[in-house]
Amino acid sequence: FIAVLIYSKLVDKFKKEKLFYILCTFYGVIFLVITGTLIAYEAWGPQVIGKYPLAGFGWVSYFAIESFGSIVIALFWSYAASICTTDAAKVGYPFIVAVAQLSAIGASILNIFIPQIGSIWPIFLVATIAVALVCPIINKLVRTVPADQMVSNSEKVKDRPKKKQGFFQGMVQGLVIIATRPYIFGILIISTFYEVVATIVDYQLNSQASLVYTTPIAYARFTGIFGTCVNTLSFLVALLGFRHILKKYGLRLCLLLYPILLTAFLSVLYAYFLYGSPTSTQLLWATFGVMVVAKGLSYAINNPTKEMMYIPTSKDAKFKAKGFIDPFGGRSAKTIGAAINNTFKHDLSELMMYGTLISFGLIGVWIVAAIYVGQKNASLVKNNEIVG
Repeated sequence: FIAVLIYSKLVDKFKKEKLFYILCTFYGVIFLVITGTLIAYEAWGPQVIGKYPLAGFGWVSYFAIESFGSIVIALFWSYAASICTTDAAKVGYPFIVAVAQLSAIGASILNIFIPQIGSIWPIFLVATIAVALVCPIINKLVRTVPADQMVSNSEKVKDRPKKKQGFFQGMVQGLVIIATRPYIFGILIISTFYEVVATIVDYQLNSQASLVYTTPIAYARFTGIFGTCVNTLSFLVALLGFRHILKKYGLRLCLLLYPILLTAFLSVLYAYFLYGSPTSTQLLWATFGVMVVAKGLSYAINNPTKEMMYIPTSKDAKFKAKGFIDPFGGRSAKTIGAAINNTFKHDLSELMMYGTLISFGLIGVWIVAAIYVGQKNASLVKNNEIVG
């Protein structure tokens, strides 16, 4: 929450591209320190660093990785929405997602071969270099692409005159927009309710996996295989299927397609659990299949579709409201999912039964929000209007 408040003030103070320079430099330095610490840990042992510094280092690493994955990714999609029209996004977003999944596939494969690599620090070093490369790439983009080719729907509409905001008001402006604009609130539901459902089913998967794969190495390989399957499916759908679905059926159907498919797959899993009498291994791989489809289609269909919803919105909606929805809203949704898991964690049967039923209820609300947002988006684009 504190990180999002700081991010909201940075949006007021700096140009969009400079936000990349500031944030990626900040996180690049942190990841470089993590890499150096891991090298020292593996070379000379934990006693050189000390027990309490290592504990603090663990917390810093966790928060840095989690906040980077939330804030910088949100910034990227906000930036994309600010320089793309809806028509351009329909062509470009699926390609962006497909290329991103290639990197995710590579990272998942690295996870499978951690025993052969022998250390974790080389993976952190690759991540550090990747983060550092963002700055020159954005700089190259800004210097070479003509300004008239980097406009969104909102650039074509005269935005409301921007009032001078106080320090606190500027920080919480994103929350105000979410609370007062039904369209943005609908995007919040579409963006976060999936996280609750995914957290519940993901915990079901990991609970089952811990019963079958009882050693850390075996479990690490399982997660690597899972990540590779998820991202491979996402890559294939984004590259070969989503663009054609989007072109033929439009944004409104794509918003509804994912929650409907997720309901269908969860129903099959639930029925198999109740009436199929599966063994632990059989239930694990059935849940594995559902989660691969759920996450793969989320990356390939749901994520790019909901990002397009931000195009007919104001700058404050794109950056500040989205800055709350993705990092803070997404993490809050995972917290709700974790609380549900914690309630039923002592009985796998109850976790499967009640977790699935709660998921069905959340998806129902999600579908209603998707219908409203899809209709509103079509109206905004047609009438050349913006929200926020």
